[in-house]
Amino acid sequence: MSSAVPPTGTGALAKREARLAWALLAPTLISVSLVVILPLLAIIWISFKPFTLSDLRPPAPVVRESLRGSGEDLRIEYRLRNSSQEIAVAGVTISDTLPEGMTPTSEITAPCQLEGRDLFCDFGTLEGGQRERIRIPVAIDGEAESFENLVEGSVPILTGSGPNILTNFEFSLENFARVFDGSEFWGVLWVTLFYTVFGTIGALVMGLFAALLLNKSFRGQGFIRGLYLFPYVAPVIAVAFTWVTLFDPFSGSANALLVQMGLSEDPINFFGERPLALIMVTVFEIWRYFPLSFLFILARMQSIDSSMYEAADMDGASPFQKFWLLSIPQLLGILSVLFLLRFIWTFNKFDDIFLLTGGNAGTRTLTVNVYEQAFAISNIGAGAAVAVVILMCLLAFSFVFFRFISREEGL
Repeated sequence: MSSAVPPTGTGALAKREARLAWALLAPTLISVSLVVILPLLAIIWISFKPFTLSDLRPPAPVVRESLRGSGEDLRIEYRLRNSSQEIAVAGVTISDTLPEGMTPTSEITAPCQLEGRDLFCDFGTLEGGQRERIRIPVAIDGEAESFENLVEGSVPILTGSGPNILTNFEFSLENFARVFDGSEFWGVLWVTLFYTVFGTIGALVMGLFAALLLNKSFRGQGFIRGLYLFPYVAPVIAVAFTWVTLFDPFSGSANALLVQMGLSEDPINFFGERPLALIMVTVFEIWRYFPLSFLFILARMQSIDSSMYEAADMDGASPFQKFWLLSIPQLLGILSVLFLLRFIWTFNKFDDIFLLTGGNAGTRTLTVNVYEQAFAISNIGAGAAVAVVILMCLLAFSFVFFRFISREEGL
């Protein structure tokens, strides 16, 4: 009689192992949620709100207390205002205690009332931009301290709050309508795609070419490999400044060389003319990031079994045939991964373009547009909407890549 065996993964031991695995993964999941997921959800939330930089601080009442006048015209003034010019603040009250040695000399009128030395004012709702001023004539005893000390001794307590546009549940498509309105967005999207596609492909091709050159053993090979890594490891500010100086139309060495060789009659503004500026920032992207592709491709090349090339030599295969029929099929996997990573990183690239051109001369990409919307014109909601568009573009690209390209490459 055979005993029943529980299915794999459903026994008590398997359940304990699963609970232990989730417990070990919990710190990682929590860290990822706090660092990545929560900010991402916050950006999506803000993108559906007409949120500007001035809305970072919710509307609230602001009061300033001062002692003015002298002699018989001495008075305490409370200057009250709404911090917002558009949104009303409800439940506005002021509570204060008059300092000892200070006595009101006239009746307190609404909306204020005085009981002993305790002052209370109820303003109800302050409309956007509304200001109020309270004057209380007072007299000071002869033994009282200085005027400044009397005022500093009484700090008014202020209440009142207004709706926070960032935390309420009112949503709008205004930001996305502004992003997609007109032809500006589509021009920026085209620039982004040009920069990303050609920058990615160029970095892969140049990395492949460099790997082919250094896939042989020769004297000084280590030094040359280290030299190839310089564009990638050098500080981006340093190399960007070097490129801008090198191609400067007035003092750049490149222009001086072109003019002296007779290739150009006048200096060329490489980073200030359309479409040359876009081509130059794309070339800079290729030059700066090809070493990453070079490292991965070279490592994969050196892991290919050399017996295939020896057999191809015996069959009389040409170098191009060995490269196309033997090397490329072995490199397709790493090339696909590099294409995915470089496409995403280049699509999100901001610092290179901003340092080279500032997004001018037809080089404004979506990431530069996020900066301009959110900080240059203080429209954080529109900047978040552009960021969400970038996210959607990358998700669509990733879906196409994993749905079609990765299947063909066996990834």
